[in-house]
Amino acid sequence: MKHLLTIILLFIVASLGASEKIRLIVLTDIGGDPDDQMSMVRLMTYANHFDIEGLIATPHGGRNEVEPEYIEKIVEAYGKVRDNLELHETGYPGEDQLKTVISKSIELDNMESVGEGNDSPGSELIIKAVDKKDDRPLWINVWGGPSVLAQALWKVRETRSPDELAKFVSKLRIYAISDQDNTGPWIRKEFPDLFYIVTPGVNAGGGFHHATWIAIGGDKFHGRFGGADFSLVTNEWLDEHVRSKGPLGERYPRWKFMMEGDTPSFLYLINNGLNNSERPDWGGWGGRYELYTPKNEKWFLEPETRPIWTNVQDEVLGNDGEWHTTNHATIWRWREAYQNDFSARMDWTIKSYNEANHPPVVKLDHPEYIIAKPGERVDLSATATTDPDGDELSFKWFCYEEPGTRRMSNSKTGVKHEIEDSDKAKAWLKVKTSRVMAPGTGTMHIILAVTDNGTPSLTRYKRVIIDVVK
Repeated sequence: MKHLLTIILLFIVASLGASEKIRLIVLTDIGGDPDDQMSMVRLMTYANHFDIEGLIATPHGGRNEVEPEYIEKIVEAYGKVRDNLELHETGYPGEDQLKTVISKSIELDNMESVGEGNDSPGSELIIKAVDKKDDRPLWINVWGGPSVLAQALWKVRETRSPDELAKFVSKLRIYAISDQDNTGPWIRKEFPDLFYIVTPGVNAGGGFHHATWIAIGGDKFHGRFGGADFSLVTNEWLDEHVRSKGPLGERYPRWKFMMEGDTPSFLYLINNGLNNSERPDWGGWGGRYELYTPKNEKWFLEPETRPIWTNVQDEVLGNDGEWHTTNHATIWRWREAYQNDFSARMDWTIKSYNEANHPPVVKLDHPEYIIAKPGERVDLSATATTDPDGDELSFKWFCYEEPGTRRMSNSKTGVKHEIEDSDKAKAWLKVKTSRVMAPGTGTMHIILAVTDNGTPSLTRYKRVIIDVVK
């Protein structure tokens, strides 16, 4: 009973967290590699999913340049299309509101930028945001080095009591795009209770090759992996679906090495019915991560000293017809859905409501948490699902085996759990009693993906957790 109550409570808390806007600060070394500008453009199309409380320019390049003007230009382009975006979904912040949260760090990086005399408008903005009377966690996306965050944490530790520091740290959630200076490992070591998603390591040591985030589009550069549809992340696809669409599209540069390396940090937070910000181990558009202390690798700046949310593998059937078991697959498995979603949102910047496509609204006919026993039949239903444009809908129920705690051995087909009528609004499964690893209890994650037949086709999800008990 205690186990069941704990699971139910965690599920309720996670579900409630997914239903409200995420508080977000972005740290970006924009002005160097054009991928930060690309990610910033995409973020603007999802600005209604967040309460954006900071867009902080951080150092880039050998001269540690800090260039918030790049953020300003993208926000100004967003301002030209904001009202059109609002026709399609509500809640987009105004241009003036976003301009008030543009800030910057000092022109130093690494630990040289941390300590007495290194406060900046950016570090002060972070402290002020955390101190705000708001019970929601504050997410910080780190697209470059996190030195401005390190300075904020250093100052709070120097000026507050241990209890006040603990309260401050408990409100933060970090998703970092690898380690782009040495303040990242310092933060994780000095603040061991800080919620931190990262693939440790630096590019110079080959760290980007091993990173989960590289799967956003790094098939042929850094990541060098197969299985994904690379045609969806080429400059040619982006020319057609992004750059050609209005003032915001014009601010989207061509990539040098790969598309949008920083984007997984906020794709992870999009409210699409699949992602859950408090559960990196559940997986979603920004990848899947588990909590452990990784062994030291040659591309790490220093050994990790405590558990962090970091690389974990999914087994996914690729577009090449082969199975791929890799951390990269935790992101690229969703590529068609997140690229089509971006294309549609760029349409929203220039088209009327009737000219554009909008995602399905997925509704289950039963709770998202179900208790079942081995051998028991479980009925799944989403007949109340609708589409705002009246498009035809296709349904796909599947078992996302990796997030669950009930481990099932692989069959020859690679199917983790057979679901009958998996392509219909009503489906069912019988909880396996064979090919299940002992003790045969635990959770199973069943995902419903609903896709419309609009242009481009759009997908939304629901996650059903079946808790198998004896």
